[in-house]
Amino acid sequence: MKTRAVILAGGEGSRLGMLTAKRAKPAVPFAGKYRIIDFPLSNCVNSGIFDVMILTQYRPQSLIEHVGSGAPWDLNRDFTGGIKILSPYKARNDSDWFAGTADAVQQTFTFIKKDNPELILILSGDHIYTMDYEPMITFHMDKRADLTMGMIKVAMEEAPRFGILTTDKNYKVNSFVEKPADPPSDHANMGVYLFNRDLLDKILWEDHFRQDSTHDFGKDIIPRLIKSKTKVYAFPYTGYWMDVGTLSSYWQAHMDLLSPSPPLKLYNRNWIIHTRTEERPPARFPGRGNIYASMLCDGCFIEEGAVVESSVLSPGVIVRAGAVVRESVVATDSVIEGGAVVERAVLDKRVRIEQNARVGWGVAEKNIRIALVGKNSVVPAGYVIEPEAEVGTDVIASDYHSTVLRAGETIQTRRLANEI
Repeated sequence: MKTRAVILAGGEGSRLGMLTAKRAKPAVPFAGKYRIIDFPLSNCVNSGIFDVMILTQYRPQSLIEHVGSGAPWDLNRDFTGGIKILSPYKARNDSDWFAGTADAVQQTFTFIKKDNPELILILSGDHIYTMDYEPMITFHMDKRADLTMGMIKVAMEEAPRFGILTTDKNYKVNSFVEKPADPPSDHANMGVYLFNRDLLDKILWEDHFRQDSTHDFGKDIIPRLIKSKTKVYAFPYTGYWMDVGTLSSYWQAHMDLLSPSPPLKLYNRNWIIHTRTEERPPARFPGRGNIYASMLCDGCFIEEGAVVESSVLSPGVIVRAGAVVRESVVATDSVIEGGAVVERAVLDKRVRIEQNARVGWGVAEKNIRIALVGKNSVVPAGYVIEPEAEVGTDVIASDYHSTVLRAGETIQTRRLANEI
């Protein structure tokens, strides 16, 4: 059956703080060389789905530039399939900014149903996982389902963060509740939905005219379908899956990559995560730098006497002699000067940590607290950014009120921020 994938990529991602100040959440860098959206895109093409639409809204420029014509994913096709990026638009009638995930699909459904795909695969653009969708499609057809949901088992203490469902022994869904305080099971909604096109068209129109709806799949569409006795099934997925919607989960997903046996198989040549990359020279370690259990991308330069432990460094990162980087995520072209210490921190692109500054601490503590420095910002020499403190984008030395930024505090630039 002809399947069209629709990736929801308009999320603001406010819980990621300054990482999404200038970009949509799916465009946030991940694992050094990738963006988050590379994972659902690569899952599609690796599953044989070459007909993909991306729905954008919040700050889409970086995402659009990254995806481009879709060439890295073999999606630059003119006539059949390929990739199309759709944004909200103002029309004479009802079109406007997307009010929710279901509303985003409903407003663009004229384009989504063009050429009559029988199945619509709706995906979130902000989850990290490698999944072959073909077995799910086969499961959907075998069950003669109207809707099949991706389902994954989570820890019970984490269950209140997710949509939780229960099923019978044949995986037919009999209840679903969004982010329950008292979860009825540990089976979570993955945000992977396979709809029959006609059902999706019908239910979206009905939802569009409901005044009491938030127009969201998890909060509105799925619960109503289950109550109406529609044939809704859950497809069990047992691989790695991470919702990187918070700073702590984003950091943890990177630390998972560094375990002795990483649960996310980035090195599987049969399931390549495709991305758009620029040409960089190889990483260079000219002296006796101490590098342990880390991922370093092309163009990194680690000077003799520097220490890098359990960290992910993106292309072009420079760590000077005497600097220490531990359990941290450092994005493209950032520089850590001599004597600086970066521990349990996330640094966005083109950050400069000057001599003897400290960003974060607590590698021996069980309570994980992350410090964050936004894109293009500077932490001046000798300054301290405590865990759970946040430096905004484009911050320079004159923006600081004190040499110590305390936990829970955020500092923003006093200048007009660059919107690009």
